[in-house]
Amino acid sequence: MFAATAAGFLLGASLIIAIGSQNAFVLRQGLRGEHVLLICFTCALSDALLITAGVYGFGELVEHSPWIGPVARYGGAAFLMGYAVLAFRSAWRGAGALEAAERAAPSWKVALATCLALTWLNPHVYLDTLVLLGAASVKYAAHRASFALGAVCASFLFFFSLGYGARLLQPLFARPLAWRVLDVVIGLVMLLIAASLVS
Repeated sequence: MFAATAAGFLLGASLIIAIGSQNAFVLRQGLRGEHVLLICFTCALSDALLITAGVYGFGELVEHSPWIGPVARYGGAAFLMGYAVLAFRSAWRGAGALEAAERAAPSWKVALATCLALTWLNPHVYLDTLVLLGAASVKYAAHRASFALGAVCASFLFFFSLGYGARLLQPLFARPLAWRVLDVVIGLVMLLIAASLVS
């Protein structure tokens, strides 16, 4: 049982830590201190649902429904490209990203909608949680619940560490240039992920 939990935790962590659109959004929210608890919990809960679905067989459904792959890929790529444009525009304008202390934060509804879109419209999320973790769990068929628990724990630990740990970087992001660089990096990450989806 412990081996299954540890395996789930390590594999889940290795897949989640990779830089992506969702992680970039969580980092940004953490740096600004906007709706951090809501965003971290939403990301972790979404992962928990997807991991559970993957471990208990959704990966097999994806393999037997060829149309799901292209729809997820191209839809996700289009969304990520749009988000990249917004990030580049923010970097170009500068002030929009830097006046967080002087303007009202976007409502929790807007932040939640963005978070859900970056999570559920990202095909890589399904590949990681449903397919890869689902396939890996077969090895631990007798302890699937433990395997899933380990992966879910890794997700909660990572997202809350990223969201609240971002505050340690706030002195760096007191500089206008740092925000612009972050926006450019986020935009490039979005474009690279989008390109990988359609290539």
